[in-house]
Amino acid sequence: MRSLLMRVWFVSLLLLASAGAHAQGKVVIYRCTDALGQLTVQNNTPCPKGNQQEKRVIEDAPVSSAPPTFVTSPVAPYAPANAPPPHPPVSSQLPSVGTAKPSARPAAPKAPAGPTIADADRLPPPVLFECRTYDGSRYLNDDGTPPQRCAQLQTTGLGSVGSGTGVACEMVNDQCQRIADDHLCENWKQRLREAQSALRFGRGDSRDASAAEVARIQRIVTESTCGK
Repeated sequence: MRSLLMRVWFVSLLLLASAGAHAQGKVVIYRCTDALGQLTVQNNTPCPKGNQQEKRVIEDAPVSSAPPTFVTSPVAPYAPANAPPPHPPVSSQLPSVGTAKPSARPAAPKAPAGPTIADADRLPPPVLFECRTYDGSRYLNDDGTPPQRCAQLQTTGLGSVGSGTGVACEMVNDQCQRIADDHLCENWKQRLREAQSALRFGRGDSRDASAAEVARIQRIVTESTCGK
């Protein structure tokens, strides 16, 4: 019984000492035993009269009133021993949007370049004629004697049936004049532009012939002294 009372007294002493240390830093413990042998322990209060008293002073350093700070270490999440490796984020597997550059359109294949001709080996372009029709139209032609064309004539009172108006034509020659040598290049280039326009805006059934004409004139301009 006495050993039990001693243990109770010791625990009470520690509790009181702890409470007093936080408040003052110095604690006086009184151990009181009454006439019946009952033991009480009290803090900073003397025993009542008639009790056997034991006094003990506990010295302690001042204790800060700030609450204690707890530092926790990060704990790795639990993973089974045979767990598969983690998958990368879904966003890393998706193609980026808005940053990818559009693929460039493949360039059209270039036509093979013809043989390079030295300027000293170039020849003057062929002769060219400027021709005028009966109605005043002008055109360029390689031939100074183009085919004749039919110039329509309006006829009246020639015994025609109906309205008394007939239609007839007269075969005429276009008037052509050779272009001077020092103006040949500019006129051949002009004829190339006219041939390209005929190819672009001409009828579909004559496209092959127009393309061949453009290629022929282009070769004359490129390979002659006009292509310097």
